[in-house]
Parts: sequence; structure tokens; C-alpha cells
Amino acid sequence: MSTLAVGSLRRWVMLVVALLATLCANVFINGVAFLIPTLHDERGLDLAAAGLMSSLPSLGMVTTLIAWGYVVDRVGERLVLTLGSALTAAAGFAAAAADSLVTIGVFLFLGGMAAASSNTASARLVVGWFDAQRRGLVMGIRQTAQPLGVGVGALVIPRLAEFSGVAAALLFPAVVCAAAAVMCAVMVIDPPRPPRAEAADSDLTNPYRGSSLLWRIHVTSVLLVVPQVLIWTFTLVWLIAERGWSPGSAGALVMAAQFLGAGGRITAGRWSDSVLRRRGDVLDARLRPIRTIAMAAALAMGLLAVSDWFDSPVSVAVMVVASVITVSDNGLAFTAIAEFAGPFWSGRALGTQNTSQLLTQGIAPPLFGGLIGIAGFSVAFAVCALFPLLAVPAVPVRRH
Repeated sequence: MSTLAVGSLRRWVMLVVALLATLCANVFINGVAFLIPTLHDERGLDLAAAGLMSSLPSLGMVTTLIAWGYVVDRVGERLVLTLGSALTAAAGFAAAAADSLVTIGVFLFLGGMAAASSNTASARLVVGWFDAQRRGLVMGIRQTAQPLGVGVGALVIPRLAEFSGVAAALLFPAVVCAAAAVMCAVMVIDPPRPPRAEAADSDLTNPYRGSSLLWRIHVTSVLLVVPQVLIWTFTLVWLIAERGWSPGSAGALVMAAQFLGAGGRITAGRWSDSVLRRRGDVLDARLRPIRTIAMAAALAMGLLAVSDWFDSPVSVAVMVVASVITVSDNGLAFTAIAEFAGPFWSGRALGTQNTSQLLTQGIAPPLFGGLIGIAGFSVAFAVCALFPLLAVPAVPVRRH
């Protein structure tokens, strides 16, 4: 095999490893949401309290994302992915062995702190191994890790909780993260980069100074993550409590919706790359599609609110469509941030991006759980539609 073919194969192997490592981390981060029916029915937690429990891994991630970004900027992706996956697995095993909900919550929080490593390191790994003409596509593929992780969790965790209890359900994310740690240790190769001592001053300069572009991307992504987290946190309980579905059937639909959402991210990445080939402006190619996705997300959430208000069976189909649309923008935002920040700041910039999104992801479930308890799902869906609507003017469509 030629050197060129080996290099090309290596890039795609790194993409697969980054995808799988992030998928496993997302099973841990988002899997607790699928324990909400069990915590609600068997442990007596109301939706607000159960939503808070499900958000603890995300809140843990918020505390360490920028720190992990700094570490990966300094030491590379392989060490960070291996260590982070191993620590996440350890926290998962400890949570499964704990007796009280408080102790479980503590280990979920600690596991989230460790799982933050995968988000930044895997994104840098992919961006480092591929050129701009393919980054939209490959980052879209890498970003499917989140909906795929949610889908795998939706398929497995509710059934484990139903038949074997909370402890058995928590063992599943622990096992997959342990497998991810071994895989990263054996297979990850850090992408080639120039030494810091040889880098130009412009590459080492803080990209947040003198430009609002990164801040506006962060704000846009925060607004767009609200409907995303609402859907994957409460769809299962909505189907069971409002539509009368069984936990197994509801979990299967959530998994199918997440797989379709993964396809939406890949499609958005290909769309972005095609815009780049036509226009030649990298950032414009990443950001204009985000504005279109924001408008579509606002429309989808509005239709979901109306169809649920009238108790229409169409609401289930609208929920699936909204699941696809609301996750389609993430890969584009990550790609734009990594490209603009450069190889010596992308870890911290991606860490900041993840911090802002996951802080929102940690706050939104208990707030919307309380709103659902007071006013119902229809009102919560309607309120949620306002967030992507506000994101439309926040998208920076020109590079200043």
C-alpha cells in the first residue's frame, strides 16, 4: 500500500475512533435521562428532581471543559481521550455500586467532569487530520456521536432499569466507557502539527481579542441547544405519560429519531462543504446553514406545540422531525470554531463552546421539568420554540 493510501486510511480510522469515543461518553452523559420514568415511578421523584438528576453529568462537564481544552492544547489528544474515558468508566462503576441517590448523583457529577475530555479532544483529532474541503462532512460524522449515544442509551438503559433496576442500568455506560479507554490507548495517533516554538505570532494570539465572531457562535449554539436537550430529555416520558406508549416502544422510537438526527448532522456537513466549494469562504460556508437550521427548528417546535395542544397523533411524527432538525447544527459550529481559533487555541475555544452548551444542558431539564409539571408539555414546547427564533439574528453571517 502506498504512503498516500496509508495516510488516507489513517485519517478515516482516527475519525472512527473519535466517533466511538465520543459516542461512549454521550451514553454516560445523556443516559441518565432515560432513568427519569424509573426515578419518577419507583423512587418518587417529581419531574423537576428527576430532571436535575439527569443533568448532573452535564453540570459536571461544565466545570472541566475549558481545563481539558487547555490540557489537550498542551499534551495532545491521545492522552486526554484515554485518561478521560477511563475516569468516566470509574465514576460509572462507582455510581452503579452506590446505594443512595445522593451518592449516585455525586458520582454522576464526577463522571461528567471526566467525560468532558472526549468532546474537545475528539473534535481536535478530526479537524487535525482532515483538510477544510472535507471538514464539514467529517465533523458532521463525528457529531453523530451525540445522537447515536443518546439512541443507544434509549435502547438499552430503559430496559435495564425496568427489569434489573437503576444500578444495572448505570453499569452499561460504565462498561462502554471502559472499552473506549482501551481503544483510545491503542489506536489514537495525534495529528501532525508544527511545534509551538515555530508557530507564527498570529497563530498564538488569543482569537477572542478584537473579534466577536467566536462569542456570537457560542451564543447561537446556546440558544439552539435548548430545544435539542428538551427533546432528548423528555421525549421518552412524554411518549409514556401522554401517548400511552410502553417503555420499550418509546425507547425504540427515541433511538430511531436519534439515528435520523445523526443523518441530519452528516447532511448539514455535506451541505456546508458544497457551499465552501462554490463560495470559497470557509466561515460563511459553516455559518449560513446554521441560520437556516435555526429557522427550521423554531418552526418545528412551534408545530409540535400546536399538534400536542390539540392531542393530534401527528405530534409524534413532528417530534421525530424536530429531533432531526434540532441536532443538525452542532457539527457546523464546532468546525467553524476550530478553524477560526487555529491549532493552538482550538482546544480552549471548543472547551468554551462545550461549557456554554452544557451549562444550558444542565439548567434546562429541571426548569422545563417544572414548567411541564405546572403548564403541560404543549406550553413547554411553545416556550422552547422562542430560543431558535432568537438564534436567527445571532448567527454571524459575515466575518468581521
